[in-house]
Amino acid sequence: MLLTVVIAKSLVELSLMFIIGRFVLGLLAGPKRDHNVFWQLLDVASKPALWLTRKVSPKLILDQHIPLAAGSWLLIAWVALVQLKVDMCLSLGVNVCQ
Repeated sequence: MLLTVVIAKSLVELSLMFIIGRFVLGLLAGPKRDHNVFWQLLDVASKPALWLTRKVSPKLILDQHIPLAAGSWLLIAWVALVQLKVDMCLSLGVNVCQ
């Protein structure tokens, strides 16, 4: 069970990094970001989280706000997974979590 929590936490962290990296590179690259190879890689890597957020969010939310919504729920999921991991490590013993 601990391994499942660690894997889920890692996937959430990766998704968060892809979305944050996409945001920062979008600021640096400006309007020509669509021709940037690294932007395209980050865009493809962040698609699953953005797609899931678009599917569960109401149509009232604009497409330009979807990355912010995805980052928000990913951050909440990360905090919950960290709390779950800490609780499991305390119950199983700290030496198991090293």
